[in-house]
Amino acid sequence: MSLVSFQINAQFKKGDRMVGTSVANVFYNSGNADVTFPSTIGYKIKSSSYGVRIEPTMAWFISENIAVGGLLNINPSGQKETVEDRGTTFQKDQSNNFNIGLGAFARYYFSNGNSYMPFGQFGFNLGISSSRTEGFRYYDAAIDYKVSYEGNSSGGFFANTALQLGLTKMIGDNAGLDFFAGYSYSYNNNTFKTVTTTDYGLDGSIDITEEDEPTTKFTNHGFFAGVGIQVFLRKKR
Repeated sequence: MSLVSFQINAQFKKGDRMVGTSVANVFYNSGNADVTFPSTIGYKIKSSSYGVRIEPTMAWFISENIAVGGLLNINPSGQKETVEDRGTTFQKDQSNNFNIGLGAFARYYFSNGNSYMPFGQFGFNLGISSSRTEGFRYYDAAIDYKVSYEGNSSGGFFANTALQLGLTKMIGDNAGLDFFAGYSYSYNNNTFKTVTTTDYGLDGSIDITEEDEPTTKFTNHGFFAGVGIQVFLRKKR
């Protein structure tokens, strides 16, 4: 009797709301690589990267199986790589990125009113992005020198689309856990203002300063997986 009661209460109706948050692509990677040559000692590469995508959402059921709504996209990420020779770092490259934007999505539940409910979802979002890069490299030549750079982006733009399949596990009459995986396509455009300096002789003085404004555009195809939680707010009957 209690199972029948749960299934009836979990049945979605037109006008119900779905409020939640999903977290996808949470990762932190760290690695080392040793490069050796037959006649020289070689060098060591250390790399690390991180990223997370957080999406608070709100949607309304327009039928018993279909919910449409909006989302907020928050996506910080970064990476760092250093190259060392006998304990001395002679090259470093580091970047940090932050995207924030708005979007919309539609979710279709293949079944409704069960404790396990599979769904398909399509969404898109767009917004602004910012990036910062910095690094340096030492060069061994007739006169040793060091080249350093710093860059900041302005007017950055991104757009993403995503198609995913998932499962909502109801944990009560009005809440559920989402487990999902899918495919995404993204586009990003940034213009950097970079400053590059050169120190000849490694005496700490700046001998050459150069400024430039390169524009970067890139697209990406990827796969993702994540978890989320949904709260279902029933429309007053």
